[in-house]
Amino acid sequence: MTDQIDLQPLPTGVPGLDTILGGGLPQLSFNIIGGTPGSGKTTFAQQIMFGLAGPDRKALFFTAMGEPPVKMLRYQQQFSFFDFDKVGDSVNFISLAPQVEQGNYDAVLAQILEEVRTHQPGLVFIDSFRSFIEGARDGDQDMAALQKFVQHLVAHMTTWKATSFLIGEYTSNETHQNPIFTVADGIFWLNQVVQRNAMARKLQIVKIRGRKQRPGLHSFRIDQGGIEIFPRVLPAPEPIGAEPPVRLPPARLSSGVAVLDEMLGGGIPAGYSTLLVGPTGSGKTMLATEFLVAGAANGETGVMALFERSPSQMMNQKLDQLVRTGSVGLQSVRALDLSTDEMLHELVTLIDRMGATRVVLDSLSGFEMALAPEDREDFRDSLYRMTTVLGSKGVTILMTSELEDHYQELRFSPYGSGVLVDVVIMQRYIESQCEMHTLISVIKVRGSKHSRQIRRFEITDDGIVIGEGAAPYDGVLLGHSNPSRP
Repeated sequence: MTDQIDLQPLPTGVPGLDTILGGGLPQLSFNIIGGTPGSGKTTFAQQIMFGLAGPDRKALFFTAMGEPPVKMLRYQQQFSFFDFDKVGDSVNFISLAPQVEQGNYDAVLAQILEEVRTHQPGLVFIDSFRSFIEGARDGDQDMAALQKFVQHLVAHMTTWKATSFLIGEYTSNETHQNPIFTVADGIFWLNQVVQRNAMARKLQIVKIRGRKQRPGLHSFRIDQGGIEIFPRVLPAPEPIGAEPPVRLPPARLSSGVAVLDEMLGGGIPAGYSTLLVGPTGSGKTMLATEFLVAGAANGETGVMALFERSPSQMMNQKLDQLVRTGSVGLQSVRALDLSTDEMLHELVTLIDRMGATRVVLDSLSGFEMALAPEDREDFRDSLYRMTTVLGSKGVTILMTSELEDHYQELRFSPYGSGVLVDVVIMQRYIESQCEMHTLISVIKVRGSKHSRQIRRFEITDDGIVIGEGAAPYDGVLLGHSNPSRP
């Protein structure tokens, strides 16, 4: 055979799925959809089916479960992808349960082949294929008959002019034991991870022939529209051997506080990521608000992502005015089962919609708490991917982070994130003459000279005030003793 067959990828209709499949589902492929009970396998399969089925591509959905198809459809029709007009015409549901319960696999295979011959479908689904295995646990003879049935069925499915799917409660260990995984063109694993009150849903494309899929575990959620997948965001690799682009010094953006701009060497370089760290109540959120106010005064729009408090808790007069005039968009993230990729998807969508050039993330501590358990374990990787993706869009990022209230060691965040950002601004408390004062200093500005002074930071009725000169160091850092004092 020397003629190349052009198998066009099929658009699945599942948001995000075509992206991780490298463009779509391979036409005429034989696929397995596996996962634990309740992970969304049937919903996933039917969403693909209704997205692809039409007058020129009919679908057969065989059910091998003991419950009648009408019970399954009662719940599936609650999703918006379910199209009543296609049922009975482009989509047909056929029950195999009676023959499966009797263990008559020859009759099951004959019925499947007859329905395929009659309807000439372009899509074939069998759910749940696991029911065949459970129905053959009574003896060696039944298992032998099942194995023969599986071999014949798979042999037929791989030769049909149809894209076919087997759906079942498989586990990842079975990929080494069950021969059908060897002949499958595509293998999809769906699972849900529960830890205490948090739950995360993940999809992995274990195998897909003829396509370059996006690797890793991809988060997804199920809502009224069905399944929505959030492809794992990966920083774009730089071309090997390519000449590095000529980079001009970036423009400087005002932080909103003139003295702080001087300390930064002229402001925050455009496109940089800034980490503002300090203890509770030191004024981080107010400083972040001034950053957005300065942008609005310059005709820029901004986005503020809230990970700890709701918009009503955050609102002050300045921020409220920015939101009302459309200069700033708010994204409130308070769910305890969020994934990094889902958050990034929502954030990037809002940034693109508003054309935002300034982004505030308040705060990294809340961001970590909002993540699903397994994303929390890889928080440093999540933070790197987030800053890289947002940086590639050319936005300037200001992130706040909580410092612990003791200073036996100098740390800029509990995540070691100082190396992941371009600018680090730190606030600290001192105790002086029975009063508590706040200090501010610039620790780092990548590729730029900046002030090393430590200055007093105050919040007054007129706004933020930073001492013009170096603050007299007559106090003590909280958590330290001062040996010069009696």
